[in-house]
Amino acid sequence: TLGRWTRPWRRWPTSSGPEGPVMRRGVRIAFDVGRVRIGVARCDAEAILAVPVLTLRRDRYGAGLEEAADIVAQYAAVEVVVGLPVSLRGRSTSSTKDARRWARRLAGLIPPVPVRLVDERLSTVTAHQVLHESGHHERSFRQVVDQAAAVVILNQALEAERNTGAPTGELVPPTPGVRP
Repeated sequence: TLGRWTRPWRRWPTSSGPEGPVMRRGVRIAFDVGRVRIGVARCDAEAILAVPVLTLRRDRYGAGLEEAADIVAQYAAVEVVVGLPVSLRGRSTSSTKDARRWARRLAGLIPPVPVRLVDERLSTVTAHQVLHESGHHERSFRQVVDQAAAVVILNQALEAERNTGAPTGELVPPTPGVRP
C-alpha cells in the first residue's frame, strides 16, 4: 500500500493531533502573477518558513510559464499557490481573470501537482510595508516587491492550513494540452 505521504496531493490528513490540526509536509511554491512580472516564493519541507526565490518576466506569449514549471520541478513541490487578485469588495477584475487563466495553464504543465488560487487582497500593500520597515527604498521596490508579495501569499496559505488542517484556496482544473 502507499504511505500517507507518498502522494501528498491526493491524500490530505484530516485528523487533528493533540496540539491541533495536522500540517502536511512538503515544499509549496507561490506565484504572485502580474502583467509584466511574476514573483516567486517557496517554503521549506516542514512548511514553516516562506522565502523569496526570484522574479520571472512575463509577456503575452507565455514567457514565465515554462520557467514556473521548472521551478516547481526543481523544488519537488507538493503544491502550488497562485495569488488571486480580487477587488477589495471580493469582485472579479481583469487581473483576476488573467491569474485564473495563468494558473490553469500552469496546472496543465505540472500534473499531478495541484494548483490552488488563494485570495491575495492587500498582499502587495503588505509587501510594501515590510520592505519599508526593512529599510528598502521606493526605487528598489520594483526588483523585489513581487517576490515579497509571493511570500505574503504563501504565508497566508500556510497559516490557514495550520489553523484548519486542510489546504486553502480554490483547486484549479488544468487546461489540457497547454503550450506556453
